[in-house]
Amino acid sequence: MTDSGDYVYDEATGEWLSPEEAAAGAEASQVVVRDAVGNTLADGDSVTLIKDLAVKGAGQTLKRGTVIKSIRLTGDDQEIDCRHPIIKGLVLRAEFVRKV
Repeated sequence: MTDSGDYVYDEATGEWLSPEEAAAGAEASQVVVRDAVGNTLADGDSVTLIKDLAVKGAGQTLKRGTVIKSIRLTGDDQEIDCRHPIIKGLVLRAEFVRKV
């Protein structure tokens, strides 16, 4: 019988997996976020807006060509979390940005 420390419990399936199976499952479950032209985005990337966006709740419009630095992926394949000097807690759709 194998020591239970060698296995990893997968909460999604309710099964015990070997370390190899757990690593393969983690790689497969990673969300790939792509910008408007198909480039893969990663945490820390800089992006440019490809169209003017009216920001709900802020009463402002972010203009086309605005550079957003240090984005963070949210786990959703279409949303990115970012900071802007004027607007805090900004979440953008990946379809409206292009990687710089």
